[in-house]
Amino acid sequence: MEAEDMKIAVMGAGAVGCFYGGMLARAGHEVVLIGRARHVEAIRRDGLRMEMATFRGCVPIGASTEAEAVRGARLVLVCVKSTDTEAAAAQIAPHLAPEAIVLSLQNGVDNAARLQARLGREVGPAVVYVATEMAGPGHLRHHGRGELVIGPLAAAAELVALFGGAGVAVEVSDNVAGALWAKLILNCAYNALSAITQLPYGRLVQGEGVEGMMRDAVAECLAVAQGDGVVVPDGMWAAVEAIARTMPTQTSSTAQDLARGKPSEIDHLNGYVVRRGAAQGVATPVNRTLHALVKLLEGRATTSADARLQRPH
Repeated sequence: MEAEDMKIAVMGAGAVGCFYGGMLARAGHEVVLIGRARHVEAIRRDGLRMEMATFRGCVPIGASTEAEAVRGARLVLVCVKSTDTEAAAAQIAPHLAPEAIVLSLQNGVDNAARLQARLGREVGPAVVYVATEMAGPGHLRHHGRGELVIGPLAAAAELVALFGGAGVAVEVSDNVAGALWAKLILNCAYNALSAITQLPYGRLVQGEGVEGMMRDAVAECLAVAQGDGVVVPDGMWAAVEAIARTMPTQTSSTAQDLARGKPSEIDHLNGYVVRRGAAQGVATPVNRTLHALVKLLEGRATTSADARLQRPH
């Protein structure tokens, strides 16, 4: 795999996809972002606007609304929401090159397996640690971090070199399942609470009783992971505490979804822990409560949107 002549496609170019696609494009790679029309139109017109502590500017980069834009790509980064995994697989399947490497850069722990089942080929799971948001059409705002953890794929060394050359640190782990669960636990601790309160992490953790609730949610997740035979890295609570320090101004992707009246990934975060806990007979009352509250808020957002559509103009 020659990194210098590799075409890279990003399926699902939201905040995560635009960050990694943008970093690779800045490093000189041919990248195409596949996303929603409003972002694609802005990117085609002005380039991808990247707002970072170390870089501010517009990056020329390919953009398309069509999944067939993955045609000819040697590397495909799947960054769609967990709720769209099967649909994305069906859309890209007819266009994937036989030698294409597919990486899942998604929240949740089972997306790579779900993609692999639909595509009939190896899909590498990647654990993403980055704080980003789309601040407007074609406008990426980066709040911090950006590293990836991947499994021991055949192309792992080349991927480390590829991303490293673009300023993205990549760790290869023999326990990627544990790393995926560690990320899931961070999401279960923060995402729902940030969504319910619409607060950034730094302010969220200062709330009365919040630390106790987060500790309980984490303990439930660890019990469920153990029941599934997953070895989660040590120091999980320290990792949870570090998020508020390293990303104090970040609101969760779930909070951003609710603020925009969009469905969230909560079924694949706290909801996943609740389902696995039920299957094992492990009680998950805090995760169940957080999941239920976010689902109520999602329903309220949908009801409000429907009401607006029904009002006479």
